[in-house]
Amino acid sequence: MNDKLMLMIPGPTPVPEQVLLAMAKHPIGHRSGEFGQIMGEVTQSLKWLHQTENDVLTLTVSGTGAMEAGIINFLSPGDRVLVGSNGKFGDRWGKMSTAFGLEVELITADWGKPLDTEQFKEKLAADTEKTIKAVIVTHSETSTGVLNDVETINRYVKDHGEALMMVDAVTSLGAFNLPIDDWGLDVVASGSQKGYMIPPGLGFVSVSPKAWEAYKTAKLPKFYLDLGPYSKTAKKNSNPFTPPVNLVIGLQMALRMMQQEGLESIFDRHQRLMKATRAGVKALSLPLLGPDEYASPAVTAVAPVSVEAEKIRTVMKKHYDIALAGGQDHLKGKIFRIGHLGFVSDRDVLTVIGALEATLQELGVDSVTPGAGIAAAAKVFAQS
Repeated sequence: MNDKLMLMIPGPTPVPEQVLLAMAKHPIGHRSGEFGQIMGEVTQSLKWLHQTENDVLTLTVSGTGAMEAGIINFLSPGDRVLVGSNGKFGDRWGKMSTAFGLEVELITADWGKPLDTEQFKEKLAADTEKTIKAVIVTHSETSTGVLNDVETINRYVKDHGEALMMVDAVTSLGAFNLPIDDWGLDVVASGSQKGYMIPPGLGFVSVSPKAWEAYKTAKLPKFYLDLGPYSKTAKKNSNPFTPPVNLVIGLQMALRMMQQEGLESIFDRHQRLMKATRAGVKALSLPLLGPDEYASPAVTAVAPVSVEAEKIRTVMKKHYDIALAGGQDHLKGKIFRIGHLGFVSDRDVLTVIGALEATLQELGVDSVTPGAGIAAAAKVFAQS
């Protein structure tokens, strides 16, 4: 049957009908007063979502573009940075920093395990000359479904005093409590196709006063991603370049929906979805890649042993029209990932677990107890 695709990947995520209808409107001028009013509301709503009074700037980029902007605006060639790498995206920020001529020191962990916060503590404490200019960490590592302890790492950064705390919050913003002002995070990047419930195309960067001080002396080249003009025009409810007008209109609607649900309820829902997904998968005798205590509320990585991950993905897509994500780099073909962030409900998780059970039976996995996955997930929902 056509048009029944169910997206259960960590991005793009499902888009609510209200948002789709808002984006279907005829475009309006991006320099018009009408669009200025929309942009003003969006900017204030973004500050609400980010839990900050700092600038939250809207760029026409993906999450990677938002991270690039976060790096090039506040650093100079040769600056020493610590980069946490325990997955595809931490690895990417290390490569990106190297490409811009920064002195990169990687703090690594095996894919599927969280970063060791004590390694950051030791590096920062040993830096008595204050040569470390930034610490760059992925909060929710999308490639493995692991949540890194940004709060603890940030405390060590604050003890250091000099370094900026830069966070990839692409799959955690809008899914997990990240109180930017309370923690004093300096640069936080995210992307529209995740917890924001709209299609890809917009990136967001939150910037602290401390980061703006660093901006004054930063020497990395920039033009389109120079955040100075974005900050200046945001105060006038505008943008230095042509934004994707209809995406912004969709974002306005999505943020209204999020405010109606409330931050606490949003975070609670994602925790519930994560726990139910993990319980359902375990009940089907499928191993999970990462530990429960560091599980991401955005995505669950599954590492099947008795059947190939790609065969599961193929049957799920072919017979049930459910899209699951595959593994990346050396985990390609070894894991599959179930996204459960953004516009996802309890019913969606139950549907996926049920289809997964049927898929395993079709593939001849005889260790599956009929109904066990649904029962385990339903139990989580009943207790939530």
